[in-house]
Amino acid sequence: MTITHLKRGKPEADRAEDDAKTASIVSGTLKDIEQRGDAAVRDLAKKFDNYDRESYRLSDDDIAAIIAKVSAEDMADIQFAQEQVRNFAQAQRDSMLDIEIEPLPGVILGHKNIAVQSVGCYVPGGKFPMVASAHMSVLTASVAGVPRIVACTPPFNGEPNPAVIAAMHLGGAHEIYVLGGIQAVGAMAIGTETIDPVHLLVGPGNAFVAEAKRQLFGRVGIDLFAGPTETMVIADDTVDAELCATDLLGQAEHGYNSPAVLLTNSRKLAEETMLEIKRLLQILPTAPTASVSWEEYGEVILCDTYEEMLAVADDIASEHVQVMTDRDDWFLNNMTCYGALFLGARTNVSNGDKVIGTNHTLPTKKAGRYTGGLWVGKFLKTHSYQKITSDEAATMIGEYGSRLCMLEGFVGHAEQCNVRVRRYGGINVPYGEAAPRK
Repeated sequence: MTITHLKRGKPEADRAEDDAKTASIVSGTLKDIEQRGDAAVRDLAKKFDNYDRESYRLSDDDIAAIIAKVSAEDMADIQFAQEQVRNFAQAQRDSMLDIEIEPLPGVILGHKNIAVQSVGCYVPGGKFPMVASAHMSVLTASVAGVPRIVACTPPFNGEPNPAVIAAMHLGGAHEIYVLGGIQAVGAMAIGTETIDPVHLLVGPGNAFVAEAKRQLFGRVGIDLFAGPTETMVIADDTVDAELCATDLLGQAEHGYNSPAVLLTNSRKLAEETMLEIKRLLQILPTAPTASVSWEEYGEVILCDTYEEMLAVADDIASEHVQVMTDRDDWFLNNMTCYGALFLGARTNVSNGDKVIGTNHTLPTKKAGRYTGGLWVGKFLKTHSYQKITSDEAATMIGEYGSRLCMLEGFVGHAEQCNVRVRRYGGINVPYGEAAPRK
């Protein structure tokens, strides 16, 4: 296997050091929220967002006044995007069926899909107003039937962003707070004097938000670890440098620590893409951010074969994987570790981010090895139930259960079975003994 790194990003040791610093800051901040509640949230909002108001929760009148600032054209675009997300989420929900079977006479087994009863949706927006994130979390939770949906977003340029608030409201949020960062997810998960805690946290965010969700997991559920965005372009010589460079920088502009990786079997394409990135960074308005991400987290990896490209891609397990090759469906059929695939030159990550209908909250930091992205199923809990409806079934299952409990040494467990065998089967099983085999 011949794999050549034409460009590497920041060493893993340095990245780990950054993560450790973030974890320490988050831990102290969450403890402060737990101890001081609303006062801590207010101090943090003033410190990090330079924002203060009597109540961080928007009233109905506030929401109406803010939404009125959205132009008719922008509102139409938001509604179009929400329709696409709603349609796909509804199709997913329709695929999840409650079941009930009778595997043996008199034995009923089933499961029900029950909505999580409260969810906190974080919508990033300090640097860019992430309108689409409201569709992905709030709207999807609404399709799942969550009865209490709380949404938080930071102020943008000192005020609630009208388009984000509109998307949250149209998506079905029951409570909207103008709060960002650790203080937002901490308040939703821990609760304060004025904010009741939720059962589940969802939504993307920066490194501090992702780490806060990680530390809060267990106290509440989380969707997945969705930290700083990652993108990978898998390309061969069927496409050109302009497409590759544009797709890489289109995600690198998210933040200063957004990994962007070109994986190719064409040295010519690799070298031309690096030159094209330099050219685009001279004219890209977000270059001050994208250039840092590319310099510190960008990679260009040259492979000999498609099989090598597949192996490297699955090892990296990037959040977004843009595939532009002469065998896109081969990658679809064979890749196993990623957030979402974007297949073919006509497709791009921004489609999924904003409008096409799939969810853009996706696993980062190799979490694609064990989970997919946010979807309607994340807001549902599958609970099983069982019921025995005849004396014969109670006796038969009880006999097997009695013996299997005694096999493990659980006498009290066995007696739960034995009392049914005696009562419904008329069989005398001495206390502390296994039911006899017939």
